[in-house]
Amino acid sequence: MDIKEILSKCDHTVLSPEATWEQVKELCDDAVKYGTASVCIAPSYVKQAKEYLGGKTAVCTVIGFPNGHSTTAVKCFETDDAVKNGADEIDMVINIGWLKDKKYNDILNEINEVKRNCRGKILKVIIETCLLSEEEKVKMCEIVSASDADYIKTSTGFSKCGATKEDIKLFSQNITGNLKIKAAGGISTVKDAEDFINLGASRLGTSRIVKAVKENKLI
Repeated sequence: MDIKEILSKCDHTVLSPEATWEQVKELCDDAVKYGTASVCIAPSYVKQAKEYLGGKTAVCTVIGFPNGHSTTAVKCFETDDAVKNGADEIDMVINIGWLKDKKYNDILNEINEVKRNCRGKILKVIIETCLLSEEEKVKMCEIVSASDADYIKTSTGFSKCGATKEDIKLFSQNITGNLKIKAAGGISTVKDAEDFINLGASRLGTSRIVKAVKENKLI
């Protein structure tokens, strides 16, 4: 697979709590240079990054991050604020406790409420696979497929582990309709990235692919 095609599917990401504007700006510069799908950054940097990028690259941000514990009203407010600040894509974390409690309708309704506040922007739903049983992962494939969301996403990158190839296989076998897949967390090599794409991921959440391209001078 061509390296430029791989990069075009990457959400070039920095979400560490200590990230500075200089780091976010460097992320933006690299995203433009290497042609990534978006930059994925904290909500506090969305407006600044949007103005800095000037439309050259999409801006993605995170909602209810990383634990998903916020109320639906708070997630909706965060989403509305992010979109007003210029976010093109929203990655939200589900309430994992609700899934454990089998509050499936509450999860579905929350996803759809957040999507309404996206006002036409892309919504990706993070289910944090490392905390779920296989049955729960399958159930979330069903719920997100039934929702108005655009993607189901494996991980925040802030829990026990990130995406696994087994999870992408499972998603591919259980999602329906036009739902797409984003793999995130632990994708560290170009080979990893290619494998995840071949298994069905349309997006990858990672900072390491651009780093690998730069270090190995692949472009």
